[in-house]
Amino acid sequence: MTTATDTFGQWLAQARVSEPRLTPSQRGLLEAVFQFRERCGTDYFSTRLLSHFLLHCDCGLPVAAIARLLGLSRPTASGQQGLSSKEVVQSAHHRLAGRPYGKLLPRYAGPIAGFLFTNPRASRYDVLDFIARTWNIRVSTVALHHFLKKYGLDPATRAAKAPLPAAPAGPGRPAEPVAPAPPQPVLTIAAGQPLPATAPPFSPHAPSTLVPSC
Repeated sequence: MTTATDTFGQWLAQARVSEPRLTPSQRGLLEAVFQFRERCGTDYFSTRLLSHFLLHCDCGLPVAAIARLLGLSRPTASGQQGLSSKEVVQSAHHRLAGRPYGKLLPRYAGPIAGFLFTNPRASRYDVLDFIARTWNIRVSTVALHHFLKKYGLDPATRAAKAPLPAAPAGPGRPAEPVAPAPPQPVLTIAAGQPLPATAPPFSPHAPSTLVPSC
Protein backbone atom coordinates (compact mmCIF):
# COMPACT_ATOMS: atom_id res chain seq x y z
CA MET A 1 0.00 0.00 0.00
CA THR A 2 1.41 3.40 -0.93
CA THR A 3 1.45 6.35 1.41
CA ALA A 4 1.86 10.07 0.82
CA THR A 5 5.63 9.85 1.52
CA ASP A 6 6.28 6.93 -0.82
CA THR A 7 7.98 7.57 -4.11
CA PHE A 8 7.61 5.56 -7.27
CA GLY A 9 10.92 3.83 -6.62
CA GLN A 10 9.99 2.97 -3.03
CA TRP A 11 6.67 1.56 -4.20
CA LEU A 12 8.46 -0.71 -6.65
CA ALA A 13 11.10 -1.69 -4.10
CA GLN A 14 8.59 -2.77 -1.45
CA ALA A 15 6.87 -4.94 -4.08
CA ARG A 16 10.27 -6.44 -5.02
CA VAL A 17 9.97 -5.19 -8.60
CA SER A 18 13.32 -4.31 -10.16
CA GLU A 19 13.02 -0.88 -11.74
CA PRO A 20 16.03 -1.27 -14.11
CA ARG A 21 14.51 -4.47 -15.57
CA LEU A 22 11.24 -2.79 -16.54
CA THR A 23 10.65 -2.13 -20.20
CA PRO A 24 9.76 1.45 -21.22
CA SER A 25 6.10 0.45 -21.71
CA GLN A 26 5.96 -1.31 -18.31
CA ARG A 27 7.53 1.69 -16.60
CA GLY A 28 5.04 4.09 -18.19
CA LEU A 29 2.15 1.81 -17.23
CA LEU A 30 3.27 1.49 -13.59
CA GLU A 31 3.87 5.22 -13.31
CA ALA A 32 0.24 5.77 -14.36
CA VAL A 33 -0.91 3.13 -11.82
CA PHE A 34 1.13 4.83 -9.10
CA GLN A 35 -0.43 8.22 -9.89
CA PHE A 36 -3.90 6.67 -9.91
CA ARG A 37 -3.34 5.23 -6.42
CA GLU A 38 -1.94 8.52 -5.16
CA ARG A 39 -5.03 10.36 -6.39
CA CYS A 40 -7.82 7.83 -5.78
CA GLY A 41 -6.43 5.95 -2.78
CA THR A 42 -6.04 2.29 -1.98
CA ASP A 43 -9.65 1.43 -1.13
CA TYR A 44 -11.29 -1.81 -2.23
CA PHE A 45 -12.93 -0.44 -5.36
CA SER A 46 -9.88 1.42 -6.69
CA THR A 47 -7.70 -1.62 -6.08
CA ARG A 48 -10.26 -3.92 -7.71
CA LEU A 49 -10.32 -1.80 -10.87
CA LEU A 50 -6.54 -1.67 -11.08
CA SER A 51 -6.08 -5.38 -10.42
CA HIS A 52 -8.57 -6.30 -13.14
CA PHE A 53 -6.85 -3.97 -15.58
CA LEU A 54 -3.30 -5.13 -14.83
CA LEU A 55 -4.25 -8.80 -14.92
CA HIS A 56 -5.88 -8.49 -18.35
CA CYS A 57 -3.85 -5.84 -20.21
CA ASP A 58 -1.03 -8.24 -21.16
CA CYS A 59 1.61 -6.04 -19.54
CA GLY A 60 4.06 -8.90 -19.04
CA LEU A 61 4.22 -8.59 -15.24
CA PRO A 62 3.90 -11.80 -13.18
CA VAL A 63 0.72 -12.26 -11.16
CA ALA A 64 2.75 -12.34 -7.92
CA ALA A 65 4.32 -8.96 -8.76
CA ILE A 66 0.91 -7.41 -9.49
CA ALA A 67 -0.41 -8.78 -6.19
CA ARG A 68 2.51 -7.25 -4.25
CA LEU A 69 2.15 -3.89 -6.03
CA LEU A 70 -1.54 -3.67 -5.10
CA GLY A 71 -1.29 -5.21 -1.64
CA LEU A 72 -3.24 -8.37 -2.55
CA SER A 73 -2.57 -11.97 -1.71
CA ARG A 74 -1.43 -14.24 -4.52
CA PRO A 75 -4.57 -16.49 -4.32
CA THR A 76 -6.82 -13.42 -4.51
CA ALA A 77 -5.03 -12.11 -7.59
CA SER A 78 -5.07 -15.55 -9.22
CA GLY A 79 -8.81 -15.89 -8.54
CA GLN A 80 -9.48 -12.57 -10.27
CA GLN A 81 -7.77 -13.70 -13.47
CA GLY A 82 -10.81 -15.70 -14.57
CA LEU A 83 -13.37 -12.95 -13.90
CA SER A 84 -14.94 -10.91 -16.66
CA SER A 85 -15.46 -7.16 -16.47
CA LYS A 86 -19.17 -7.78 -15.89
CA GLU A 87 -18.45 -10.00 -12.90
CA VAL A 88 -16.09 -7.40 -11.41
CA VAL A 89 -18.80 -4.73 -11.69
CA GLN A 90 -21.37 -7.12 -10.22
CA SER A 91 -19.15 -7.93 -7.24
CA ALA A 92 -18.61 -4.22 -6.59
CA HIS A 93 -22.36 -3.64 -6.89
CA HIS A 94 -23.16 -6.31 -4.32
CA ARG A 95 -20.47 -5.00 -1.99
CA LEU A 96 -21.99 -1.52 -2.22
CA ALA A 97 -25.36 -2.99 -1.20
CA GLY A 98 -23.95 -3.33 2.31
CA ARG A 99 -25.01 -6.02 4.75
CA PRO A 100 -27.08 -8.65 2.94
CA TYR A 101 -30.64 -9.02 4.08
CA GLY A 102 -33.50 -11.32 3.28
CA LYS A 103 -33.63 -15.08 3.53
CA LEU A 104 -33.51 -17.79 0.93
CA LEU A 105 -36.64 -19.87 1.46
CA PRO A 106 -36.98 -23.52 0.38
CA ARG A 107 -39.65 -22.57 -2.17
CA TYR A 108 -37.03 -20.54 -4.03
CA ALA A 109 -35.12 -23.72 -4.95
CA GLY A 110 -37.46 -24.60 -7.84
CA PRO A 111 -37.27 -21.26 -9.68
CA ILE A 112 -33.51 -21.05 -9.08
CA ALA A 113 -33.11 -24.57 -10.48
CA GLY A 114 -35.12 -23.56 -13.53
CA PHE A 115 -32.94 -20.48 -14.01
CA LEU A 116 -29.77 -22.58 -13.80
CA PHE A 117 -31.23 -25.14 -16.21
CA THR A 118 -31.94 -22.50 -18.84
CA ASN A 119 -28.68 -20.63 -18.09
CA PRO A 120 -26.07 -23.34 -17.40
CA ARG A 121 -23.16 -20.88 -17.72
CA ALA A 122 -24.63 -18.34 -15.27
CA SER A 123 -22.22 -17.05 -12.63
CA ARG A 124 -23.10 -16.65 -8.97
CA TYR A 125 -23.61 -12.94 -9.56
CA ASP A 126 -26.11 -13.73 -12.31
CA VAL A 127 -27.98 -15.93 -9.81
CA LEU A 128 -27.91 -13.13 -7.22
CA ASP A 129 -29.33 -10.70 -9.79
CA PHE A 130 -32.06 -13.23 -10.64
CA ILE A 131 -32.96 -13.52 -6.94
CA ALA A 132 -33.03 -9.74 -6.56
CA ARG A 133 -35.29 -9.31 -9.62
CA THR A 134 -37.63 -12.17 -8.70
CA TRP A 135 -38.10 -11.72 -4.93
CA ASN A 136 -36.66 -8.23 -4.32
CA ILE A 137 -34.16 -9.47 -1.74
CA ARG A 138 -30.38 -9.42 -1.53
CA VAL A 139 -28.28 -12.18 -0.04
CA SER A 140 -24.56 -12.72 0.31
CA THR A 141 -22.52 -15.00 -1.92
CA VAL A 142 -21.80 -17.20 1.12
CA ALA A 143 -25.53 -17.64 1.82
CA LEU A 144 -26.12 -18.44 -1.85
CA HIS A 145 -23.32 -21.02 -1.82
CA HIS A 146 -24.79 -22.84 1.17
CA PHE A 147 -28.31 -22.72 -0.32
CA LEU A 148 -27.19 -24.14 -3.67
CA LYS A 149 -25.16 -26.86 -1.98
CA LYS A 150 -28.06 -27.80 0.30
CA TYR A 151 -30.39 -28.43 -2.65
CA GLY A 152 -27.76 -29.93 -4.97
CA LEU A 153 -27.64 -26.90 -7.27
CA ASP A 154 -23.98 -26.00 -6.80
CA PRO A 155 -21.73 -26.43 -9.87
CA ALA A 156 -19.90 -29.47 -8.48
CA THR A 157 -23.11 -31.40 -7.74
CA ARG A 158 -24.71 -30.45 -11.06
CA ALA A 159 -21.60 -31.57 -12.93
CA ALA A 160 -21.57 -34.91 -11.07
CA LYS A 161 -25.24 -35.54 -11.87
CA ALA A 162 -24.94 -34.66 -15.56
CA PRO A 163 -25.54 -37.73 -17.78
CA LEU A 164 -22.47 -39.03 -19.52
CA PRO A 165 -22.64 -38.94 -23.34
CA ALA A 166 -22.87 -42.30 -25.03
CA ALA A 167 -19.65 -43.41 -26.68
CA PRO A 168 -20.12 -43.24 -30.46
CA ALA A 169 -19.33 -46.31 -32.50
CA GLY A 170 -16.43 -45.40 -34.74
CA PRO A 171 -14.08 -47.22 -37.03
CA GLY A 172 -11.47 -47.43 -34.28
CA ARG A 173 -13.91 -48.91 -31.78
CA PRO A 174 -14.40 -52.66 -32.29
CA ALA A 175 -17.94 -53.90 -32.20
CA GLU A 176 -18.85 -56.06 -29.23
CA PRO A 177 -19.20 -59.75 -30.17
CA VAL A 178 -22.74 -61.02 -30.30
CA ALA A 179 -23.39 -64.56 -29.08
CA PRO A 180 -24.85 -66.72 -31.86
CA ALA A 181 -28.32 -68.13 -31.38
CA PRO A 182 -28.44 -71.80 -30.37
CA PRO A 183 -29.25 -74.15 -33.27
CA GLN A 184 -32.87 -75.25 -33.52
CA PRO A 185 -33.52 -79.02 -33.68
CA VAL A 186 -34.68 -80.26 -37.07
CA LEU A 187 -37.60 -82.69 -37.00
CA THR A 188 -37.56 -85.26 -39.77
CA ILE A 189 -40.61 -87.43 -40.44
CA ALA A 190 -40.60 -90.40 -42.71
CA ALA A 191 -43.04 -90.50 -45.58
CA GLY A 192 -46.47 -91.80 -44.59
CA GLN A 193 -45.90 -91.27 -40.83
CA PRO A 194 -48.48 -89.14 -38.94
CA LEU A 195 -47.28 -85.88 -37.36
CA PRO A 196 -46.65 -86.20 -33.62
CA ALA A 197 -48.98 -84.34 -31.31
CA THR A 198 -47.23 -81.30 -29.81
CA ALA A 199 -47.42 -80.67 -26.10
CA PRO A 200 -49.35 -77.62 -24.97
CA PRO A 201 -47.30 -74.63 -23.88
CA PHE A 202 -45.62 -74.94 -20.48
CA SER A 203 -46.84 -78.55 -20.21
CA PRO A 204 -44.50 -80.83 -18.24
CA HIS A 205 -43.35 -83.98 -19.97
CA ALA A 206 -43.59 -86.10 -16.80
CA PRO A 207 -46.50 -86.58 -14.36
CA SER A 208 -46.52 -83.94 -11.66
CA THR A 209 -47.95 -86.26 -8.92
CA LEU A 210 -45.64 -88.54 -6.97
CA VAL A 211 -48.17 -91.40 -6.64
CA PRO A 212 -51.12 -92.48 -8.85
CA SER A 213 -54.38 -90.82 -7.93
CA CYS A 214 -57.37 -92.93 -6.81
